Amino acid sequence: MKILETHYGKSRVRLARIVRDANRHDFHEMTVAIDLQGDFDASYSEGDNSAVVATDSMKNMVYGLAADPAVTHPETFGLLLGQELLGRYAHVSRAQIELAEHIWHRHGPFSFTAGPSHRRVARIDAARDQVTIEAGVTGFVLLRTAGSAFEGFIRDLWTTLPETSDRIMATSFDATWRYCREDVSWGTSWHGVMKLITDTFAEHDSKSVQHTLHAIGEAVLAQCEHVDRIRLVMPNKHYLCVQGDVFCPTDEPHGLIEATLSR
Repeated sequence: MKILETHYGKSRVRLARIVRDANRHDFHEMTVAIDLQGDFDASYSEGDNSAVVATDSMKNMVYGLAADPAVTHPETFGLLLGQELLGRYAHVSRAQIELAEHIWHRHGPFSFTAGPSHRRVARIDAARDQVTIEAGVTGFVLLRTAGSAFEGFIRDLWTTLPETSDRIMATSFDATWRYCREDVSWGTSWHGVMKLITDTFAEHDSKSVQHTLHAIGEAVLAQCEHVDRIRLVMPNKHYLCVQGDVFCPTDEPHGLIEATLSR
């Protein structure tokens, strides 16, 4: 018997950080997950823990490094964690860090209101020979009440869905895009991509969810030269017509549409 692959780490590390200025505070909250690959086989096969980095140590690393200004963006904080893990532990060959930012809206110099349900996310894949940086959003709810059709699909024994030239289209949207370089203004870029997603969804003459998904990916790749690939996941949130303009919202079961586009 041989071990084909091992990896382990620490998940759901909750972190909040206040950045204090005399006249205002900034507040950052995120959830971090770390996954390590490397020379850990002996800990599985022999019970030899001499090369094991305790997952509790990973948690402490997250809190210790959160004092750094890099905590301002999930991308920069993930890069900092990756550098520390590879720099400190020579037997670690790859560190994958996933970060989800909990968004707060400023209400005053020292107060905030709860943000939307969606989260800004980042994923850093730090290996010895290269680093891959991905950013994105999860749970971004979008809805439009006109300009969306679904017609011309296969009709057979199992088909009951009527064709429609105008319907409600709603989704809880996940998107992940990959950066092709590191000299990026992370916050400006993220907000720019989010605006393209929102504007394209609102303005596209949609023949299907697939059609709009492709239009969104096309717009991002055309206008963001620092992005070389984007993965989009659009589950339907159905609004079933009861009568006239009265609908029943439901999201189970739902269609699940996804695709990855690149240059």
